[in-house]
Amino acid sequence: MKQTVKFLYISHEPVSVWFRYGLILFDIASIIFFVSTANIPHGPGLTVASMGVGLIILLDFSARLWIAKDRWKLLRQIYTLADIVVIASLLLDPFLTGNLAFVRIMRALRLIHSYHLLRDLRRDSPFFRTHEDAVIAAINLLVFVFATSTAVLVFFVPEGSQTPYIDALYFTMATLTTTGFGDITLDTPAGKLFSVFIMVVGVALFVRLAQAIFMPQKVRYKCPNCGLFRHDPDAVHCKHCGETLRIETGGAA
Repeated sequence: MKQTVKFLYISHEPVSVWFRYGLILFDIASIIFFVSTANIPHGPGLTVASMGVGLIILLDFSARLWIAKDRWKLLRQIYTLADIVVIASLLLDPFLTGNLAFVRIMRALRLIHSYHLLRDLRRDSPFFRTHEDAVIAAINLLVFVFATSTAVLVFFVPEGSQTPYIDALYFTMATLTTTGFGDITLDTPAGKLFSVFIMVVGVALFVRLAQAIFMPQKVRYKCPNCGLFRHDPDAVHCKHCGETLRIETGGAA
C-alpha cells in the first residue's frame, strides 16, 4: 500500500503525473468553495460538504506524511501548518458557533499549498520550466491579492454588504493598481495604513510580474566553477566568476 502511495506522489509515470494534476485542480476547487461559502449560513448540506472536503484534504495530508522521509521537517513547512489549520476548521465546523466568517476565510490558507505544488510543476511541465519566473510572480501576486482581500473582508467591510467579498476584492485591486476610484474607502486609521501597505507591496509585486513577462527568461544551468544556477539564455561566461559556460540551446532546423 505504501509503495502505491509513493508511486502516485513521486513517480514520473503518466498516471502519477495526472494524479498530482488532479490534486492541483482539487486545491483550486476547494479554494473557490471556501471563498464562495464564507459568508453563507451553513446548513446541513454545506456542513456535510465542508466535512467532505476536509476529509479529502486530511487523506492527502496523511498520505504525504506517511511517505515522507523526514516527517518532522514536513510538519514544520508552512503549507503543512496551513493544511492543519484548514483541516481542523473543516472537521470542527458543526461545533463552531458565533461569527464564523473569519474562521472560514482562514481556510483560504489552502492557497499556500500552491507553493508546494511548484516543485511538481517544475519537474513535470516543460512550459513551467520555460516560464517559471513569470508563473511564480503571478502566483505571488495572486496570493497577495487573495490574502489582502480576505483581510479587508474580515476586518473592514461593514456588515450588511450585499456582495462583501466582491467589494473587498474590488477595493484591493483599485488600491493595488493605484486607480483609486474612491467609491469604496477605508476611513479608519487602521484602514488607511492597510491601504498604504496594499499599494506599496502590491505595486512591487505587479512590477515584478511585468518584468518576468517582458524581460528575457533566465535558464537553469549550474556553473561548474561557482555554482551559480540562473543565467541569461545567450550567456557565454558566468556573470559571477567569469567561467566559460556551455549552455545548450535550440538551434535552427
